[in-house]
Amino acid sequence: MKLENMSAVVTGGASGLGLATALQLRDRGIPVIIVDKNEERGAEAIAQLGATCTYIPADVCDPEQMAKVFEKAVSLAPFRILIHCAGYGGAVRLVEKDGQPGSLEKFEDVIRVNLIGTFNTLRLAAATMAKNEPIDGERGACVLTASVAAYEGQIGQVPYASAKAGIVGMTIVAARDLAQRLIRVCTIAPGIFDTPLLARLPENVKASLGASVPHPARLGQPREYGLTALHILENPMLNGETIRLDGAIRMTAR
Repeated sequence: MKLENMSAVVTGGASGLGLATALQLRDRGIPVIIVDKNEERGAEAIAQLGATCTYIPADVCDPEQMAKVFEKAVSLAPFRILIHCAGYGGAVRLVEKDGQPGSLEKFEDVIRVNLIGTFNTLRLAAATMAKNEPIDGERGACVLTASVAAYEGQIGQVPYASAKAGIVGMTIVAARDLAQRLIRVCTIAPGIFDTPLLARLPENVKASLGASVPHPARLGQPREYGLTALHILENPMLNGETIRLDGAIRMTAR
């Protein structure tokens, strides 16, 4: 897909992987709408992105809020790009240290934001893209975000790993489902990336995490996620695939 004369929506776009991708899309001349619940970060991101981009505070699980996001995207230019990065982690043990069962409420919330939020965003984006006139045999492309935790979740990651594994499972089915609409779907499964989630850790801890990556032995950079996302958009044969972006790491139990 040639990246011109179209608009993009990037969820989780106020920081980290989403912001890095929004910046690269902006540099290609594409008007970008970033969606994020953190309004302070959203304002900071727009100050960095500039006037061609728009920030809309929205919950990816809310159908009405997300429908308005896609309506706004269409008003800017034909909406053909979705980059879905919104999500969060959360530790839940099956049996806590005090012997009590793990929190069902926390499990449900992580599943809701990561997995149900992905489905809600994808279905609304696809329905909007399906109205486009095809260009070179395509109406649009969607990039979802999973995690290496989908394959090797660590102890305490039951809800997060379950949600991300759900996204991996969703990918090929969604791609097959949307093939008749000429819409592609791929997923990126990042390893350990230098995002705001890790920014709170001491430097020695971050260095240790980076050293655990076989090659390159460092944390991933958000711009590298963006490079992968843009390649997926531009390469029409990438469809239904989950790409591990992890420097060959395989997570241990702890």
